[in-house]
Amino acid sequence: MKKLIQLTSLTILLIFASGCSNVLDSLSTTTTPKINQSAPTVNYSSIKSLPDMTSIGFEWQKVDDPRVIGYNFYRTEISKGETTLKLIAKIDSKHATHYVDRELEPKTKYAYQISSRLSDGSESPTTEAYIAETLPRIKPVAFAQAISNLPKKIKLLWEPHPDQRVSYYRVEKYNTTLNEWIYLATINQRLSAEYIDTGLSNASKHKYRVKAFTFDDVESAPTNVLEAVTKPAPKSVSGVKASNNIPKKIFLTWSASPTSDVVQYEIHRSSYESFGYKKIATINASILEYTDELNEDGLKYYYKIIPIDKDGLDGIFDIPAIKGETLGKPTKPNLTQASIQGGVAVLNWSSSPRAVSYIVTKKTKQNFFQYKSTKFENISGTSFQDSDVVSGIDYKYSVQSVDEFGVVSESSNEVSLTRK
Repeated sequence: MKKLIQLTSLTILLIFASGCSNVLDSLSTTTTPKINQSAPTVNYSSIKSLPDMTSIGFEWQKVDDPRVIGYNFYRTEISKGETTLKLIAKIDSKHATHYVDRELEPKTKYAYQISSRLSDGSESPTTEAYIAETLPRIKPVAFAQAISNLPKKIKLLWEPHPDQRVSYYRVEKYNTTLNEWIYLATINQRLSAEYIDTGLSNASKHKYRVKAFTFDDVESAPTNVLEAVTKPAPKSVSGVKASNNIPKKIFLTWSASPTSDVVQYEIHRSSYESFGYKKIATINASILEYTDELNEDGLKYYYKIIPIDKDGLDGIFDIPAIKGETLGKPTKPNLTQASIQGGVAVLNWSSSPRAVSYIVTKKTKQNFFQYKSTKFENISGTSFQDSDVVSGIDYKYSVQSVDEFGVVSESSNEVSLTRK
């Protein structure tokens, strides 16, 4: 073993300046080899190496001695200042003249020593220290960018890596919750140079980086941090108004959204202010009004007007609603007098504020179960006389008011009259 250390020290002194030799002079092994000084050694000058990023291939001249059954490979990592030689491989054939040391670090310097191994378990003195260095990592992706203002997505673009050893790319995204970079996607093929991150929130900021990987899964340094923001939702409309005085319909108007690329508006309606909204119409952005045809009196609804932009993004839904109503029925009259006078039915009632005319409904009893109804319309005053009454017949009268739009009130109280 003393001989092994002496040979190593001598070699290092010949090859390196004093700064490196101080480290290598103290090399030792993790095991205690059984050294046979008479065993033939590997010819140091025959050793050749071919480095890659994470491996180094070796070639040497076979030791042509019948006692030799194979070779031992020792290694230490100079770049880390290691001082212990480790047995990394036992080659079981003396005819083997090649070995590849794998899973190394890129751009790292290693020292190797080789011995021939005999059948009795002993080995020859090692060669002088052979210095080899792995190749540096591939360069990072040269150019990359993240594109902002896309709807619910961010697009990443980068320049295809010129190194033909590149097999794929890995996209990583910064997780603000975990405060760390996480894996997002693998992009196969060197010439593929884009990725789209979808399903994002509106107006949200995201950070990315891209790494290139070789066919041996050796990664490059990441790109600079790429930042982008998704497109914001279109801004809400303003000045929404809803009518409350139009018969059987509600008329809506509003001022346009200030967002320039709004292409349409959705009208949402509910019977309740806080929930239950359903879309009832979609109209072109050039139109700033809508008529909700309801064909019923006194209906109340709540409305929200939602802008939609050219990319299909909808505006914020959590906005105040506006209440609209169809015109309610006019107040029903109150029959204040009903009597038979001189064979004539005489009716009087109170006036209704919106009424322009009244309808009197007369029900004539036909039998025990049935009445025949007759309507007298367009009565301008608040009284009515009916001379078509027959003795012994039961009659029922009620009154409804009618406004200028033809909206009819509920019926007044009903009175019964019988001519004696």
